Amino acid sequence: MRAVVQRVDGAAVEVAGETVGEIVGQGLCVLVGATHGDTAETAARLARKLWTLRVLDGEKSCSDVGAPLLVVSQFTLYGDARKGRRPTWQAAAPGEVAEPLVDAVCAELRALGAQVATGRFGASMRVRLTNDGPFTVLLEV
Repeated sequence: MRAVVQRVDGAAVEVAGETVGEIVGQGLCVLVGATHGDTAETAARLARKLWTLRVLDGEKSCSDVGAPLLVVSQFTLYGDARKGRRPTWQAAAPGEVAEPLVDAVCAELRALGAQVATGRFGASMRVRLTNDGPFTVLLEV
């Protein structure tokens, strides 16, 4: 799995003009993509990494300060534009594989004690955020 992690001071995701997920204050906005070989264990590893990643103020993690996370599925993280001008999406897992994996990341985060807001899988979403830093990290597990 691959994740783009942004330290934020508030973030929200909208679908058709309706806010479906929102976090207020310092936390993480996480764009998550899955590829063909990912498993429930991969999702659990990613969740544990996100929960304990020391990127908040004072080198704290979400688990240290109870910061919320906004998790948004993003198959385009596995886009490949090395050849030509049009990306291919062959490395991205199909929806029926990816959706349960993104759900598993969120479920594991919640089991660890995290407050998790989400987007809506497969929907056209608008993500608004205030990147704090700016600070953005790419994770692969």
